[in-house]
Amino acid sequence: MKRLTLAMTFTLAVILFAAPLYAAENFDLTIPLPLTGKQAKFGEIMKRSYEMAAEEINAKGGIKGKMLALSFEDSSGKPETARAIVEKLIDVKKQPIIVGEYTSSCAKAVAAVAEERKTPYLIVASADDDITRQNYTYVFRQNEVNEHYADALVSFLKEVIKPKTMAILYESSAFGTSGANAMEQDAQKLGIQVVLKEKFETGAIDFRPILGKVRAAQPDVIYTVSYANEAQLLMKQVKELRVDAKLYAGGAAGFAIPEFIDGAKDAAEYVVSATLWTPQLKYPGAKEFAEKYKAKYGDYPSYHGASAYAALFVVQNALERAKNWTQDGIRDSLKAANLMTAFGPIKFQNKDGYQNQNFMDTLAIQVIHGKFETIWPKQHASAHYIYPIPTWRERR
Repeated sequence: MKRLTLAMTFTLAVILFAAPLYAAENFDLTIPLPLTGKQAKFGEIMKRSYEMAAEEINAKGGIKGKMLALSFEDSSGKPETARAIVEKLIDVKKQPIIVGEYTSSCAKAVAAVAEERKTPYLIVASADDDITRQNYTYVFRQNEVNEHYADALVSFLKEVIKPKTMAILYESSAFGTSGANAMEQDAQKLGIQVVLKEKFETGAIDFRPILGKVRAAQPDVIYTVSYANEAQLLMKQVKELRVDAKLYAGGAAGFAIPEFIDGAKDAAEYVVSATLWTPQLKYPGAKEFAEKYKAKYGDYPSYHGASAYAALFVVQNALERAKNWTQDGIRDSLKAANLMTAFGPIKFQNKDGYQNQNFMDTLAIQVIHGKFETIWPKQHASAHYIYPIPTWRERR
């Protein structure tokens, strides 16, 4: 009897040890995000949006009868931390799909781990072109790449502003560098002379030396690619020094979140930015998500939140269609994805040197009377753009 009991205990232990952690009442999904550090604001928007999506999915029965159990781990925006988190999720927790991160440098680190361990990875908000140009077969990206982030803004420049010169300012990250390079190439195609291209360090607080160079160059357009604090401080110092231009423009990120207006205040007025999504879009569920988010948190979400919200519905769709919940089963299902979300259409393609990349329409927004309005393309516009803009001396 004792031997039988021991044998049964051993057998049970083997079964419990061998069973994958996701094969339980819940489907456990841990998401790495920058919840502290310089990018915490973006992480907060995305975390809230993931949680809203999970609540809605679970309220309708979950995924194949399993509740979606979310948890988060803080990468602080550090690639080495993001890598360690994901290694643990794959190797220890046996999580069969990875979702998340924010910065391009973190997404690059996670993508390398996911591909190495043959685990599908859904990128939600990281835009460096190179991430989906590595011939990876397990890495998918639903947001647009930097090469196309500013497509609508470039169209606006061409059709409305028609500038002759431009200054490009960018922060020293993978996102900032690739965004600046993409705009430089677009400017060349439009015949716009880039009279200044200047890099600044992430976390910079004094832009006066750079703005002195901008003033001397007298560009028609000042285009900046940066995260939240830098975007606010730069525009406040542009106002302080009264550096005039025909247009102040941002490459999404820090220029396309509510905190930009809150932080830069009246210096944000008339600034135009590229973006991937706005609450005014007519995608199914977009308005409902935006209004629900605002009711709960006091302001509309940025495109980062909309993408995070949509990502869990992309995961739900992939899991429901997958032949099995193995890494390869989920990978194959993601590859065949073709659905409409509140963020827009999602279909992963191999095109123009990219692999498993979703391509989407981009937008231009402008701060008008202290709030974001969609101004371009015209078919998506919620308000007419304001141009020409007044000089600093003309503003009250």
